[in-house]
Amino acid sequence: MEPYELTATEASALIAARELSCEELARSTVARIRARDPDIRAWSWYDEDMIIRNARELDKRPPRSPLHGLTFGVKDVIDTADMPTQHNSPIHVNHQPGQDAACVAVVRHSGSLIVGKTDTVEFASGGRRAVTRNPYNLAHSPGGSSSGSGAAVGDKQVQLAFGTQTGGSHIRPAAFNGIYGIKPTHGIVSREGAKMYSHTLDTIGWYGRCVEDLQLVGRAFQLPADDRAAPTGVKGLRIGLCRTPVWSAADAYARAALMEAARRLEAAGAIVEELTLPASFDGMDAAQQTVMRGEGRAAFLPAYLGSHHLLHEDFREMVENSRRITPAQLVQAYDLAAACRRAFDGLFGDTLDAVLTPASPGEAPEGLQDTGNPAFNSMWTLLHVPCVGIPVGKSARGLPLGIQLVGPRFADTRLLDIARACAPAIHQAGTLTQIDADVAVAA
Repeated sequence: MEPYELTATEASALIAARELSCEELARSTVARIRARDPDIRAWSWYDEDMIIRNARELDKRPPRSPLHGLTFGVKDVIDTADMPTQHNSPIHVNHQPGQDAACVAVVRHSGSLIVGKTDTVEFASGGRRAVTRNPYNLAHSPGGSSSGSGAAVGDKQVQLAFGTQTGGSHIRPAAFNGIYGIKPTHGIVSREGAKMYSHTLDTIGWYGRCVEDLQLVGRAFQLPADDRAAPTGVKGLRIGLCRTPVWSAADAYARAALMEAARRLEAAGAIVEELTLPASFDGMDAAQQTVMRGEGRAAFLPAYLGSHHLLHEDFREMVENSRRITPAQLVQAYDLAAACRRAFDGLFGDTLDAVLTPASPGEAPEGLQDTGNPAFNSMWTLLHVPCVGIPVGKSARGLPLGIQLVGPRFADTRLLDIARACAPAIHQAGTLTQIDADVAVAA
């Protein structure tokens, strides 16, 4: 096995035992990027010499944490002091920030090797699409807006990467690229130094190749501890199967992936029961759109005024309020979200440990302009709850399919523990076995 093939967890153990050097991992990573990225195009910026030089420096000091020497990609809407942050926008070509974003500072302090900047949909919101391709089928999208980060981890070019989510920009690429991802509780990771789209919605998350990888990063961010013992297996876990109010958007493969995950969990001993959300949740998808576009007006106003000729029409229309969002509609959306957050948190306790729900409406779309529908992500983003994406299988065309587990706010550590227990059953033997969509036609 080449070093680039190691999960973050595996590489961490080898580096700590002095059986693998940071430079060895870095050189293997560079070779992988050199071989694969001309096809995948996951990166907007990286420097091979810088990668090797920084790895050598890491080898000169004792490991600071389990993240020491691990390879990390950074979505190109997140600032880095030693690399440009360009937002896939002509406004910010070669823009060099003066300091790291808070999330980058945390993992860099922990000893992570920042490999480069990953391609993104413009400003992580609209406009220009990333040029990144899906590593499982180059004719298909890797999802977005965290396109490059999802593809880089999915193609084993790096072990870890940051993404962001305002609607479905993080969990959906995890599903499309056959990897694991966490969208934490809103606000639990500082967004300082990342492009703001919506202060109510924007959330920084990360990708890995297994739940243990996600936990390594979570410890660096000091996610709130949970007093309950971590489950040692699936048996007895109470899982709510939630189709959500937008179930009609799920195609046969999304339905099959969800039902197959539920079947596998039940076979492993979990108690899986239907969970129907209260009728008030029916308006959450529209509320998320209202909040996102309403707050986006403020986010893109400076660029509208200062660089109007370079600003994509998607953002000009947002600032000009083309959808005529009113203050009353915004207040209604905020109030609905607050009520639904309390209601959702109240579902958990003795009868519910986690929610099982689709991660996307189906497989990755063909072409690069359509990054996928965020229908199965938007509500959870507005609810501010943690979500963990887990691969399930693949479609007949060989494209990955995934689900997500969802927990109450600030139960990130507990949700990761549950995901770690469930992952071996859901993602059997770590392989993407083909799922028969016919089984879900009547679901």
